[in-house]
Amino acid sequence: MTKLAIAMSVLAVGMAIALPARADFAVVKFRDSGQCRAWSDSKTKPMTKYQVLWAKEPTWEAAQAKGAWAMKHHWCKGWH
Repeated sequence: MTKLAIAMSVLAVGMAIALPARADFAVVKFRDSGQCRAWSDSKTKPMTKYQVLWAKEPTWEAAQAKGAWAMKHHWCKGWH
């Protein structure tokens, strides 16, 4: 019985280590200034009034690329 418990605990720890951490990034636009920026966690939101342009981007670079696209198409007054 103890061998089974040890095997199950090793399997559980192995699964927890093997699963990658998922970080979500977002691109938000602040409504008071029109500035946009990449936000490091799409679950926590800014305290001021904002608009989410893109959410759940897989990497920081993807969020930066979407922000550059928004700047190119004049969705944002500036990149912060």
